[in-house]
Amino acid sequence: MSESILEVLSCHVIRWVREREPVLLGVSGAQGSGKTTLCHQLAERLSVAEGLRTVVLSLDDFYLTRRERLRLAEEQHPLFATRGPPGTHDLGLLERTLARLRSGLGATLPRFDKSLDDRAPASQWITVAPGPLDLVLLEGWCLAVPAQAPTQLEEPVNALERSADPEGRWRRQVNRALMTEYRDLWAKLDKVVALIAPSFDVVFDWRRQQELALRASLDETQEVERRLLLTDQALEHFLAHFERLTQHALRELPRVADLCLYLDEMRRLVRVETRGAWRVDL
Repeated sequence: MSESILEVLSCHVIRWVREREPVLLGVSGAQGSGKTTLCHQLAERLSVAEGLRTVVLSLDDFYLTRRERLRLAEEQHPLFATRGPPGTHDLGLLERTLARLRSGLGATLPRFDKSLDDRAPASQWITVAPGPLDLVLLEGWCLAVPAQAPTQLEEPVNALERSADPEGRWRRQVNRALMTEYRDLWAKLDKVVALIAPSFDVVFDWRRQQELALRASLDETQEVERRLLLTDQALEHFLAHFERLTQHALRELPRVADLCLYLDEMRRLVRVETRGAWRVDL
């Protein structure tokens, strides 16, 4: 992640923390946009330079288990077997975790193993010691994204929706989740930062880079994990589950986010906007 993005974000976050702490900051952006890297770099910088105690959480780590998603697929719609869209997260676990962190009680943070498409064993979860926090960072691809209007759900946006959801049952269920429990979670965010991709087309390249990095991190003994990694064709199918809301987010996040960081294809910062305040082209 470029230094300029860190500089811009750090300045805003320090001011927000001084105004109110602890701050629950949501960082939203398309898959592969660099949210996780940015949040961990930001946490390290604020710790060293400002002495701020920060915890980073990923919405991805709060996916339902594979068994729970398969049960959801049987009961509601087969597309819910795929992790990611609203409706496939354990929001109860997430809200309990956030409540403990903001109260200074400490918490155990779950971890989702994407190479296995399942939640990691509890022995691999991360423990946050009790004590006051200055900042809680929550990052996720659909964070703060509002529900769509019913008329926007009528037409499929890609081949996956045309073939697997021709009547729109899955997308209406996803939208219903956004209108209810996800909206309630978004309302708890004190501030929202959005990383704005230039288009949905670049998301495939960004996400493919992540998949290649994950493959490179596995050793030769991890055959099961290697088999579960996505080929380009499988990745394209996987991302089709996210196209509708990613396109919607690119339109809506500039309206709802407190700070928008616009990226180019190389994830370089090209423009900064704050809601109703100012804009800078770089």
